[in-house]
Amino acid sequence: MKRIYIKDVICGSAAEEMEISGGDYLLTVNGVEINDILDYKFQIFDEFITLEIEKPDGEIWDVEIEKEENEDIGLVFEEQLIDKPRSCANKCIFCFMDQLPPDVRETLVFKDDDFRLSFMTGNYVTFTNSGYKDLDRIINYRLSPINVSVHATDPEVRAMMLNNRNAGKILDYIKYLTDEGIQVNAQIVLCPGINDGEILDKTITDLSKFYPNLLSIAIVPVGLSKHREGLYKLEGFNKETATALVEQVEKWQKKFKTETGSNLVFCADEFYVKSELPIPEYDRYEDFDQLEDGIGLLAYFTNNFKNELARTEPRPVNKTVSIATGKCSYKFIREKADILEQTFKGLKIHVYAIENLFFGPDITVTGLITGGDLIEGLKNKELGECLLLSDKMLKVDEDVFLDNTTLAEVEEKLNIKCVKTDSLGCGFIADIIGKI
Repeated sequence: MKRIYIKDVICGSAAEEMEISGGDYLLTVNGVEINDILDYKFQIFDEFITLEIEKPDGEIWDVEIEKEENEDIGLVFEEQLIDKPRSCANKCIFCFMDQLPPDVRETLVFKDDDFRLSFMTGNYVTFTNSGYKDLDRIINYRLSPINVSVHATDPEVRAMMLNNRNAGKILDYIKYLTDEGIQVNAQIVLCPGINDGEILDKTITDLSKFYPNLLSIAIVPVGLSKHREGLYKLEGFNKETATALVEQVEKWQKKFKTETGSNLVFCADEFYVKSELPIPEYDRYEDFDQLEDGIGLLAYFTNNFKNELARTEPRPVNKTVSIATGKCSYKFIREKADILEQTFKGLKIHVYAIENLFFGPDITVTGLITGGDLIEGLKNKELGECLLLSDKMLKVDEDVFLDNTTLAEVEEKLNIKCVKTDSLGCGFIADIIGKI
């Protein structure tokens, strides 16, 4: 029987109340052996559950727990998935992880491609290491929506892009899932000269046939760092090619809006910034299904900014602060800073666009700014009373940047207090006006 090591128990939880402790082993839930987090979550859903627990001395306990439906019982395991996450079986020509320098955070080196993480954390999955048995688990456990890295529906093009001869079956897999009511968000990492143009039109056409269970198609630009020695030669987007892409996608949006009532396909904000075209209005993004992929983030931020500004009473604010941002969003943040300076008399905001020395000048997004680049880019700059940094620069559960520099080290080197600010704009004004 599989023994699952219990690393810890959450204080105040049902498991603690039943005297389950870190160091115990979980054997079964409701008499069912647990293989991974899906089995576990499914079995603990109900109000009444039974656990079979092995104590360190080998004693077996039968534990009955009564709780609210879908309430967690408080067990903490060593692995998020209980078993090991599946590693990626591809060698994608555009993979950003192959472009990382050696001194990045250790957790970034492992390339996962696990459908369970797609549902739980929003990761994207290619399905190249999955079969119909896995798809049946997705259907049986109703893991919906699933984020899928498609890139191209032409089998030969997709197989080439992923460097995997088994990559050509993606349409069969999506059909299998959507026929059973599983919703899918599709991602296309666009590489000029490879999966754009007519290939992109084919991909959009093929995917649109699965609407409405195909919720959205996100098109994001390939990211190219300076660490591409020995990798497939790729080109990035410029103003001309980004403009052409936006125009191509907006034609599709008009077609889908007329036929289905949904725009269905969306460009990443970077395309609008690169092309210098206006950011679409908030309503154009509908349900913001792929916000975390940079689809509609600026429109979402603007909407939250306006709402927060309307709720905040104008008053004198005699302080000077600074904001560090990526080059891609510098103009956008500067515009918001100008509004705040006009609204709150005495407020001065310095906005600094940080050059990405760690990954290279073609990487301009805020979330990939490192602590070392902040220190280098802001030394000898006027920073005022504090420095505001997007929370996307830091690890979710720890104040560590991608280059392993800590937030405390940045504060020490720059001799400034740093404030993490919400990248969605919900608390942006409060962070500037209220927390400082």
